[in-house]
Amino acid sequence: MLRFSGIKYAKYLGASLLLSASLLLLSSCTSPDILNDPSFNPPVRWGAHIVREGESLYSIAWRYGRDPAELARSNRISAPYIIHPGQRISLAGDAGSITSDRSGVTAAPSKPRAAGSTTSGSRSSTNYKKKQKATSHVTSARSSSDLKWQWPHSGAIIDTFSATGGVNKGIDIAGKLGDPVLAASQGEVVYAGSGLIGYGPLVIIKHNEDFLSAYAHNRKILVKEGDLVRRGEQITELGDEGSNRPKLHFEIRRRGKPVDPLRYLPRR
Repeated sequence: MLRFSGIKYAKYLGASLLLSASLLLLSSCTSPDILNDPSFNPPVRWGAHIVREGESLYSIAWRYGRDPAELARSNRISAPYIIHPGQRISLAGDAGSITSDRSGVTAAPSKPRAAGSTTSGSRSSTNYKKKQKATSHVTSARSSSDLKWQWPHSGAIIDTFSATGGVNKGIDIAGKLGDPVLAASQGEVVYAGSGLIGYGPLVIIKHNEDFLSAYAHNRKILVKEGDLVRRGEQITELGDEGSNRPKLHFEIRRRGKPVDPLRYLPRR
């Protein structure tokens, strides 16, 4: 039997508790529980995420408050950032020591991603939208100065952006069920689904390498991943899914970091 002096035992116990706490933290970083915790505020730069059906690299980056380009680079995933269910995405920040499963080789899913797929409504064949080819990486605006923003909905603002206290990573806009929700600027739909906790049916649009925007709590999604949309084009119907009232939750993120949309939207 091992015998410890009082001091040695205290050190041993302290190290054991620290190790247990570290393991618990790492194991829980992808748990829905921590993402539902109001005190939890990404970015997350530890642990890993296992890709599930319907997820895109953009939705994973959004979940953990990360820049999609940086996350792709650190996992050696090349454009157009195709990932597959079961793939391990490291969330650690050291690009020199990070590899993804299958030695960084990415492949298209063997079947359509059910959770991220939506059926678009009847739309003209001459519409600006088009399906992204797997071999091309589409960006609609080359720089921040190329972006022209408009309001995604005309309703009253009922909650504003806040990075402290009661954190709100965007703004909430009141509306009626079924109201049209419009793309705030031109870009490519990089996520359309219901896989992010707290957002309900969600659309994420990539505007360029720096800016993404998101539209949450929708009743119906009218676009699909890979579609190109014009500024002011309807992309969803306003809803109350995952919310306590009908509203649009709208976010803008610059290089993965939430920013106040009122800094970019035109004054009313």
